[in-house]
Amino acid sequence: MKDHISVLQIDLSTQQIIIEKRKDLTVFLGGVGTGIKLLEENMIPEMDPYHERQPIIFSIGPLETIYPAVTKVAALFRSPLTGELGESYAGMRLGMAMRFAGYDAIVISGKAKNPTYLYISNNKIEFKNAESLWGIDTEETGRLIRDIELGTGLRSIVRIGLAGERKIPFAAVNVDTYRHFGRLGLGAIFGSKRLKGIVIHGNGNETIQNKKEFKRMYDEIYSKVVETDHMEKYHGIGTSINIKPLNNMNSLPTRNLQQSNFEYANEISGESFAKEMLFRKMACSGCPIGCIHVAVQRKKFGDPMEYSWSGISYDHELIFAVGSFLGIGNKDDILSLIEIIELLGLDCMSTGVLLGWITEAYQRGLITNEQIGRPIAFGDVEGYQHIIKNIVYGSNDFYKTISRGTNYASEVYGGKEFAAVLGKHEMAGYHTGYGNLLGMTIGARHSHLDNGGYSLDQTTKELDKNKLIDDLIREEIERNIQNCLVICLFSRKIYDLKTVVDALKAIGIEYNTEQLMDLGKEIYKMKVRIKKKMGYDYDTITFPKRFFETETLHGKLNEDIAKELLSMYIQKMDEICGENIDLFSKKETEKKLI
Repeated sequence: MKDHISVLQIDLSTQQIIIEKRKDLTVFLGGVGTGIKLLEENMIPEMDPYHERQPIIFSIGPLETIYPAVTKVAALFRSPLTGELGESYAGMRLGMAMRFAGYDAIVISGKAKNPTYLYISNNKIEFKNAESLWGIDTEETGRLIRDIELGTGLRSIVRIGLAGERKIPFAAVNVDTYRHFGRLGLGAIFGSKRLKGIVIHGNGNETIQNKKEFKRMYDEIYSKVVETDHMEKYHGIGTSINIKPLNNMNSLPTRNLQQSNFEYANEISGESFAKEMLFRKMACSGCPIGCIHVAVQRKKFGDPMEYSWSGISYDHELIFAVGSFLGIGNKDDILSLIEIIELLGLDCMSTGVLLGWITEAYQRGLITNEQIGRPIAFGDVEGYQHIIKNIVYGSNDFYKTISRGTNYASEVYGGKEFAAVLGKHEMAGYHTGYGNLLGMTIGARHSHLDNGGYSLDQTTKELDKNKLIDDLIREEIERNIQNCLVICLFSRKIYDLKTVVDALKAIGIEYNTEQLMDLGKEIYKMKVRIKKKMGYDYDTITFPKRFFETETLHGKLNEDIAKELLSMYIQKMDEICGENIDLFSKKETEKKLI
């Protein structure tokens, strides 16, 4: 394997391109490790997230594509939604295309003079005019680029919609139609740089020296993936299988978290979607699972019996966000909202939570008919479609304000006590207990995937405060390791530390479990350091009252206990960040200017 990390640097302002071979970055393995280091090197913490010198970083890991379920790409940036760390992951073909184009990381800075998309391949990088694509939705943009960029090989197309162009702070980046860099506003950063999209076309190859050992290790992991029950639920029903059990345990956020169970949970469950709407399953490149579930939605547009159809991917988080959270119990209605959100290029989870807050704020008289343009109530699909379009087009001052996200909207219009945000980031589809509440609040990117607090709640009968804090930190450190590689977190139980050590060794990379844990801890410390540089203050964290008013798996939560847990976490975090783990070496680089 290579003894360096190949970093492609692209300046949109000057159209300068530099390829660096960074030997010092190999200690970070790849993925979030390489990405967070490059972010720290390139970010300007005192400047606005939209400043043209702020970087976008994409990074893959050494196991990318060549082992089962190692499919993701890490994106690092400064979030326009929270003002601090932006970290997002996506799969489909992007990681494979990057690997076989020969780039372990891509750093994009600057601002194009005109709307632009990038074409990146093994031997050329081109800046292509995207003025004819500006203003076009994500689906049509993808189709037009596919028509332009003909050819064979391993290709991926990422692009933004109107939400990104208009710098909506929770705009997403669409990846090969069915996956997204969905959270924290990467799409808005694309838009601020006038970057409509990126085409990556890789047709290179790499040689594995010890083919026998690699095959043995590959077969072992493949067997665990397809022949055990570790990943069966992801292939079968998919993550939407979570709807019914979460509902049964009082943990499914409903009607802006006024409830934690939904009377129509059975109708919008994964089982119901699979039985009535599912028409295909897809997989990211290099994954045998096929966890991407695509529903077919028919639309009548004329008589007699004239129909069009759309293929719309769904999962637990999307069904929660525009289903239970909005009081919508009809599958077709949920799919129609997912479709408009993704065509416009918004993050579905943040959009759904914002719509929930708007509905309750309207009911309480904090916002008016005149501002919205019509009445709104839970379950009003046409009303939500109206609001979604106006969020993107910014038709009045009200829509320009709420387009900045739920936290900002609640600061302007009131209703912070029932705004379902943690760390300025809209909640995910779980209301399970203290682990979830604290985990999303203090996680590096305020995500349920940072430390799996929602899962810890489901395996805990009685609260052990010290154990919960230790488990949250350990989980975050271990997930940093997995995200260095960049393993799909659905397969996290398969890629335990021993398996990771063996998988790396089979391709010539020597690490032991202690070194991996040191790396995970160093990344944890880097994230805390970067967040503080960006102005995030752990001592100012608060919890909205709504999280203590609604039943969870463990009953209603106590605000004083939550504050105590937060204090304990901060103390433990400060202890870890005070430890000296020096993984840094002198920067060794070879540059190639093209």
